[in-house]
Amino acid sequence: MEDDKVNNVISIIKNMNLKDKLRLGLCISSSSYTNLNYNKSHIYSLFDEKLKEIDNEYVRSYVNMRKYPTLLFTMSKIMEMNNTEQNQIAMYLYNTI
Repeated sequence: MEDDKVNNVISIIKNMNLKDKLRLGLCISSSSYTNLNYNKSHIYSLFDEKLKEIDNEYVRSYVNMRKYPTLLFTMSKIMEMNNTEQNQIAMYLYNTI
């Protein structure tokens, strides 16, 4: 059961483009609902810089997350997971970017 939740979220992430993966990484890194064993502020700054390089909309304006329902759904699934599962998802996401 535990692996099913992780694999389902990983399959969603596999289908995302790079911009959405970076946005998800920013959400995971900035959320107080995720308990990662990694330096969240450092990871946030890396993803922030990378997204600024490739997405002009991110640089110019406030990002309305309602425009990204897949990210919201994925983030809600991640918040339901325990610490170990969240770290597995984060590691997969960081390694694919």
